[in-house]
Amino acid sequence: MTFSIVARSDDGKLHGVAVASKFLAVGAAVPAAEATIGAVATQSYANLAYRPQALTMLRTGVTAAGAVAGLTAADDERDHRQLGIVGASGDGATYTGAACHAWAGGHCGPGYAVQGNILTGPDVVDAMRDAWLDTDGDFATRLLAALAAGDQAGGDKRGRQSAAIHIVGKNTGYGGTSDVAMDLRVDDHTDPVTELTRLVHAHRLYFGKPDPALVMAFDATLSAEVGQLLARLGHAGEVETALHSWAGIANLEERMVPGGIDPLVLAELRRAVAGIAPGTNELHIPVGGISHIGRL
Repeated sequence: MTFSIVARSDDGKLHGVAVASKFLAVGAAVPAAEATIGAVATQSYANLAYRPQALTMLRTGVTAAGAVAGLTAADDERDHRQLGIVGASGDGATYTGAACHAWAGGHCGPGYAVQGNILTGPDVVDAMRDAWLDTDGDFATRLLAALAAGDQAGGDKRGRQSAAIHIVGKNTGYGGTSDVAMDLRVDDHTDPVTELTRLVHAHRLYFGKPDPALVMAFDATLSAEVGQLLARLGHAGEVETALHSWAGIANLEERMVPGGIDPLVLAELRRAVAGIAPGTNELHIPVGGISHIGRL
């Protein structure tokens, strides 16, 4: 009922899972990952106990293939299970029980495993593998590319409903205070992979770090424009102080830099004054004044 990829970044610092299914809230059931240890996807008639058990085995030095073998050997319902695991090093491993609904199968290789069941055919996992191997970009981009390729190749033959992406890495979470770099879910949607892609772009806007090469240093002209925009939003005063105040409300505090402004922040500031929804080109009509997103 599901197709997924579990993978490790080329530098070994990130582990993650991307998954889609004709199943409500697939992200609540399939993925699990632990920073520096590995990632797991359990699906078909999913055994959710595989998630902590697999990570425990990986933590003790068992390989991905060894973890798959150990989990399935101890499970009397193994023929109905499907599983993908990747560890801190080496090849990923995938398993498809003999009684999984057709079409079901997967591929694995260095640092990845793709698998799916009740698919339109083997082209789904073939496309996922090829997209993972051939796509340039950061880790989330590659995971999304694999998921989108599987979706475009036919995906779950029953249709679409939910999708999720879960990425971990040491101290990669909000403010460096957790290991969860990204944890996004689309629980019930007619086009969940497209919606998940939108959420990933929003996540990058709100929680990504500015590119130092693109930061715009404040000069008289830029300071005047930013000050005027902020004043229209009710944040008058010294420009940098007012900018930090507004950014905290707009959830852009992770993109603040001393002495300058991230171009993405400037774009969002202009959108806010124009009444355009964050990160989009669609007009947004706020109720009762300027719209903003509550801070976490």
